Amino acid sequence: MARATEKHKEQQDEIVERLVGINRVAKVVKGGRRFGFAALMIVGDENGRVGTGHSKAKEVPDAIKKATQKARHAMFRVPLRDGRTLHHDVYGRSGAGKVFLRSAPPGTGIIAGGPLRAIFEALGVQDVVAKTIGSNNPYNMVNATLDALSKTQSPRMVANRRNRKVGTIVSKRTNKPEKTEEATK
Repeated sequence: MARATEKHKEQQDEIVERLVGINRVAKVVKGGRRFGFAALMIVGDENGRVGTGHSKAKEVPDAIKKATQKARHAMFRVPLRDGRTLHHDVYGRSGAGKVFLRSAPPGTGIIAGGPLRAIFEALGVQDVVAKTIGSNNPYNMVNATLDALSKTQSPRMVANRRNRKVGTIVSKRTNKPEKTEEATK
């Protein structure tokens, strides 16, 4: 039993937390307005798991703490190719926010802005190209990205679903570019 709790604590320490945004929100009451704060957090283990949380509280630290707890509970696994990029191109949407994510060759880096960069860093993706279309609201961008990531499938998952071998689903990948006669001259 002690080993299980030690393992759980080690996992909790490895989780990366990223604050995406804080908003001041107001509640109108009889005597005027009551102000609070809303926080949007991204958490991940930099090894293929990511989650997001949104929460409100009277003070900023409390809102961040609550959002972090929600994000930890909402974590899910995303299949990654070679632990560095996505297996295939994918599209996601949430409200008016649309996101297009593309896998990239080694050395490309994270070509994404704002909340998407925070998600990929927490996820552990090293090479990806992302384009947001439509809304630039961070909540819609984060939800659209998570929608897209939840749609990704590894070749192994596709092969199991089709009752086939992985080799029949994916042809051999070569990292070397083909040499042509014009390129060698």
